[in-house]
Amino acid sequence: MKTLSFFVTITLLFWSCGKNADEEKKMQEAHLESEKKAIKTVIENETESFFARNYEAWKSNYAQTDYAFQAWSNNDGTFDSNVGWDDINKQIGKYIAENPEPVSSHPKVERKNMIYKFYGDDVAYLTWDQFNSDQEEKNFHHSKEVRLMEKINGQWKIVCVTAFWDYKNLIPANRLPLIQKIANESRGKNKI
Repeated sequence: MKTLSFFVTITLLFWSCGKNADEEKKMQEAHLESEKKAIKTVIENETESFFARNYEAWKSNYAQTDYAFQAWSNNDGTFDSNVGWDDINKQIGKYIAENPEPVSSHPKVERKNMIYKFYGDDVAYLTWDQFNSDQEEKNFHHSKEVRLMEKINGQWKIVCVTAFWDYKNLIPANRLPLIQKIANESRGKNKI
């Protein structure tokens, strides 16, 4: 009888531990999904507030630090970059001040293939394919995007923006829904 009680106790203990591990895993997955949603909201808010020319809302999405960074390619083959919040604010803040009217240069922005990599609880790296429409929403420009996010005072902030735009190969709007995965893309060759 003692042996049976011992085996029942051990079985219940293992079953209980397994159940707790499953619950813990589900809680961790739910937390991770919540963090991804919060990060995506910051990225969407930054884009929307930039095009709305809402300076205060735009800057609230950024880590205003000396290590903040932005870089992007231009349609003439050059690139621009800003290092540190003062430099970012000087250039982009000035641009918003000099162009205060909301714009619809890219009225539709599609993000696909988002990949998240978390480094602890306070840093995340993201990459994705972005498609920005023209004003008529007939064609899209494709860009490869990277963001480094940092949680500061409990809020996700953008630390690094990198965007490599393909200005040469426009994508007709009717092809965009068919794009599920960008494959065979290598150094500007075999573009969609």
